[in-house]
Parts: sequence; C-alpha cells; structure tokens
Amino acid sequence: MDNIIDGKKIAKDLRNKIAEEVKTLDRPPGLAVILVGEDPASRVYVRNKELACIEAGFYSDKIKKSENITEKELLDEVDRLNDNPNIDGILVQLPLPKHIDSNKVLERISPLKDVDGFCSENIGKLMQNKPYLRPCTPQGVMTMLASAGVDVMGKDCVVIGASNIVGRPMAMELLNARGTVTICNSKTQDVAAKVRQADIVVAGVGIPKFVKADWIKDGAIVIDVGINRLDDGTLCGDVDFDAIKEKAAGITPVPGGVGPMTIATLLENTLTAYKANL
Repeated sequence: MDNIIDGKKIAKDLRNKIAEEVKTLDRPPGLAVILVGEDPASRVYVRNKELACIEAGFYSDKIKKSENITEKELLDEVDRLNDNPNIDGILVQLPLPKHIDSNKVLERISPLKDVDGFCSENIGKLMQNKPYLRPCTPQGVMTMLASAGVDVMGKDCVVIGASNIVGRPMAMELLNARGTVTICNSKTQDVAAKVRQADIVVAGVGIPKFVKADWIKDGAIVIDVGINRLDDGTLCGDVDFDAIKEKAAGITPVPGGVGPMTIATLLENTLTAYKANL
C-alpha cells in the first residue's frame, strides 16, 4: 500500500549515505558498545549494532562484561573509553544488573560521545532546541516523517507514552518542528478522545494493539514505536495496524518500521560525534 512508511528502506538509504561519507574520512568513526551480562534480547541488539557498524565502515568495539561487574569497574571502563581518541561514540546497553545505577553510568559518558543521546546535557540541548546528539528512536521518527513528506509544522501531534527514551524526547522533537504536542501517560483521562484530534500519532507504550482504529481520524499519520511478542510468537506494535491502515495517510509497520531507523540513527550520531572529535 502507498501509505506504508517503509522504515527498512529509509534506514538503508541513510546507512548507504553514511557509508559513502565514511569512505572519505581519514579514519573510521569508532563506536564502543558495552554489554553487561547475558540478557538474550540485549545480545541480539548489540549484534545488530555491530553488523551495522561493519557495513558502514565504522570501527566497532564490543566490550562484554560479567553481570557481576561492580559499579566502579563499569564506571572505570566508561572513563577509559571517554579518554580514547579513536572512540567517538559510547553506548551502554540497557538494562544493567540491579546492583548498578543506570543513571550514574549514563551520566558518566562524555556528552560528546553520548550517541544514545540520553545524558542530561544532550537532553537539555534538545529541550532548548539546540540539539547535538539526540535520542536515536525519536530522531529516527523525525527522519521517517521528513522522508514521507510529512510537514510537522502546525499539526496536532499526540505522543502516547512518556518514557525518557522515547516519549519525552519525541514530544520535544515534534515541538521543535513547531507541532502542537499532547503527551499521554498512564494517568491520562480519555486517551482515545485526545488521539482522535491528532494529525500525527506516535505510540510507544508497550501494549499490543493499544491504539484502536476508531481512535484515528481519516488521513492521520500513525507512527508505531512499540514492538511486542504475542503468545504465538509473532510480533506486533502498539497500534492495530490491520484496522488502522485503511484510515491512515501514512503508517509504520511492525516489524520493519521504526526499529531499523533506531540503528541507522545511532550510526548517524556516531558520525556527528566523529566530526566534533576532529
């Protein structure tokens, strides 16, 4: 269907563009990924990031640590990478073991190398509309909207979910693009009524098919950030894709929508950090 926003294609085009630019550089951009423990999903995510780096011509340093690592040892590892001139981006794969303060570790990463865009300084710059390294998923959504020819300016936008990783920075991205933004959280009253007013809906709540077709007005743009595994092993997003695709002017599938954009944007951020590190 013409209204499907193909994240896989947009991400591939972005990765190819990055790979061509990397060929012109004096050295490959370097991304270090720290993986603590044996969480299966984290191992898959890290592997996908490593493959994307290799494909783009980056230097990839995967650092595996035992789940028994102390917080101080992990912070020392981050310090070592902060001081390494050949490492432009540092990513600590979440979740971390419970005995480690994730916020303390993320804040230890240099803002110049914080390619996840999670540290307070980079979030603060996004809040002030002076972005440097931006959270990858929201930035990837903005790239998708631009690629699909969607102008956010003046549009009514509803973000469902208020996490620090997606919801809050997503709202700021849309606001910086001069959209009018409503954020819905678990305590929001009558979410459906608010969504029905939206020209652009971004769903990131982690609840399968939470957004129903009768919530979406005809011609809206629907971005599904969620990815949920059902009892039968299949994947679905946070919106009822099959029902909504008949009404939406543009909609992202799951899988193959926002997910590929997150990794492509991570590479984009690492290239940005490389340039700042010259």
